[in-house]
Amino acid sequence: MTATADERCANAPFVALVMRAPDEREPHHRKGSVMSTTTYEDLAATLRGDLITPSDAGYDAARAVYNAMIDRRPAAIARCRDVADVINCVRFAREHDVEIAVRGGGHNAGGLGVWDDALVIDLSLMRSTTVDPVGHTVRVDGGCTWGDVDHATVAFGMATPSGFLASTGVGGLTLGGGIGYLSRRFGLTVDNLLAADVVLADGTFVTASASEHSDLFWALRGGGGNFGVVTSFRFRCHDIGEHGVVIGGPVLYDLADTPAVMRWYRELLPSLPEELSGWLGLITVPPAPPFPEELWGRKSCAIVWCYTGSHERADEVLEPIRSFGSPLLVGPHPMPFNVLQSAFDGLYPAGLQWYWRADFFNEISDAAIDVHCKFGAQLPTGHSTMHLYPIDGAAGRVAEDATAFAYRDGGWAGVIVGVDPDPANADTITAWAKDYWTELHPTSAGGAYVNFLMDEGQDRVRASYLGNYDRLAEVKERYDPDNVFHVNQNIRPAAVATR
Repeated sequence: MTATADERCANAPFVALVMRAPDEREPHHRKGSVMSTTTYEDLAATLRGDLITPSDAGYDAARAVYNAMIDRRPAAIARCRDVADVINCVRFAREHDVEIAVRGGGHNAGGLGVWDDALVIDLSLMRSTTVDPVGHTVRVDGGCTWGDVDHATVAFGMATPSGFLASTGVGGLTLGGGIGYLSRRFGLTVDNLLAADVVLADGTFVTASASEHSDLFWALRGGGGNFGVVTSFRFRCHDIGEHGVVIGGPVLYDLADTPAVMRWYRELLPSLPEELSGWLGLITVPPAPPFPEELWGRKSCAIVWCYTGSHERADEVLEPIRSFGSPLLVGPHPMPFNVLQSAFDGLYPAGLQWYWRADFFNEISDAAIDVHCKFGAQLPTGHSTMHLYPIDGAAGRVAEDATAFAYRDGGWAGVIVGVDPDPANADTITAWAKDYWTELHPTSAGGAYVNFLMDEGQDRVRASYLGNYDRLAEVKERYDPDNVFHVNQNIRPAAVATR
């Protein structure tokens, strides 16, 4: 089965997706530079896809990314249609000493899918998916969103672990690790990656798996876009719910109940069956159905639950989450998994202003709860929020060094996002996120989920990989010794890192 359309659903949500953003770049030898239109015409002649330059009418639309705070002007944008286009772009950039940026879904908060004066390798036209329902796998092109994948797999009652938003690109989320609703039961996205097709920095093409280029395969599972352009992925799929129907939705509490809810949640979640997962957030209730009008605009502590087990056991499993405290709303109900995954998209469309900070947390301490209460009461805009995503169960049983993603000993990936449609509020949402993070960081485990990192320096990148960083630098040295792919949360080649 093949799916090429992105499933969207504007019926509700309650949350914000958070992504990574740019870190400090090492000085680089590329000029990234100005070349003649004639030279880019030579590249265009080799492509099946389109090459868009600043003189073209569609340039501004082509360079726009999900986060409207980003305003970068690449030298050209190659909208690739196949692997040959990607190979030609990489070879062209190397030959002409041009910077490369790689764009999949365009969600990267720091806008790392575009770069000033770079050649953008845009995979967004490469959107094919192919499901093997007998083998329980799905092959996914590098430009797909998770909406594309869910559309294809849920029809067979299956899903592969992903994130929390359908419009997120498969490539960016996967290469950073992939934390989502299914992580407690089936592991991270990278734990379900079986193989990846990759165009390397020298323009050659390889398939990485447990049996081929196994060191590269290890590094791709959490090491970001440092090692090449991934043109397709093959994932393991799992049967979920009743023919793809899960039980999901939010339970909302008054903001004043946050301390009690957080203490209850931190103790309850590790004891729950792995078929049930829930992330916790501090939110402003959206002023739209299906939320009751009397809750619109109210600050709240929310837990968004997803149960993927047998519906015969649902009442028993869900009883603790339905009966605790005095909830304002108990929302979990049956829905196709792709509806839950796409529920955010209408509330958080492309083009909003975003600023975020993140950390891993081994626990939700009482000191952390005090900070959350302080800044939850100060949520600066209706879209601004804080989320804690659990990493335990199946995700926690994977050894720290089994994949590049290292934070495996239980806990949460936390993120604070200031979000608003109005550029005039950019300073306000940024200051709130920074101040919140500064007070909360001493309670953290040190590093952060690389998909959530901003411009925080090489030390933060290293801390986010724990003991895996040096091995990643060695793999980088083997596959990209010149650091061609450095517009990312950069892992420097071992020879550079030791200088």
